[in-house]
Amino acid sequence: MNKLIIIALVAIIGIGVTYAISPYFTSSTVNEALPNSAIPLKMEDTTMMKDESMMKDESMMKDESMMKDESMMKDESMMKDESMMKDESMMKDEPIMEDMQMQTYGGTFVGVGDGIHDAQGMVRTIPLNDGNNVLRLENFKATNGPDLYVYLSTDNKASEFVSLGKLKANNGNQNYDIPENTDLEKYSKVLIWCKAFGVLFGNADLSPQ
Repeated sequence: MNKLIIIALVAIIGIGVTYAISPYFTSSTVNEALPNSAIPLKMEDTTMMKDESMMKDESMMKDESMMKDESMMKDESMMKDESMMKDESMMKDEPIMEDMQMQTYGGTFVGVGDGIHDAQGMVRTIPLNDGNNVLRLENFKATNGPDLYVYLSTDNKASEFVSLGKLKANNGNQNYDIPENTDLEKYSKVLIWCKAFGVLFGNADLSPQ
């Protein structure tokens, strides 16, 4: 009877050890494209192109106005005033749109440094057209392990966190949906976290970009 109990215990321990260490000897890669609904990062470039085009149009209008009589110059002056009012209105609206849509965060992963648990690469948030955000891991490489998750946390101990789901692979470029209304100023740390054993593999501090 005692032998059966010992055999059962050894089998259970063996299964547990296999579960715990086998991922360290395997590796996987996932390379995902940018989300289709991602807002272009260079919206300001588009705005600058519009401003330059408007400046060229105004310059041409000024050249033409010199060749016209006083009556047409008055009309053009009124048109310019209206155009300036529209430009000012657009300039007021653009910063609001930029604040709402273009605030992004980024950081660099740092491993634990114990020679076993590690995570390297870049991380950034990508705003979407619907107002939500995606967390993207880029050139990511980590030690594999059991039950790894991606957390947005208030600290490196996962004292308070938002789970973005299981880590898709320990290598590659990956996207994770950030729940709506998540405060990235509060949950400013990205953790690669072993849920089963409560162990940190690596973290990145998110800062405004």
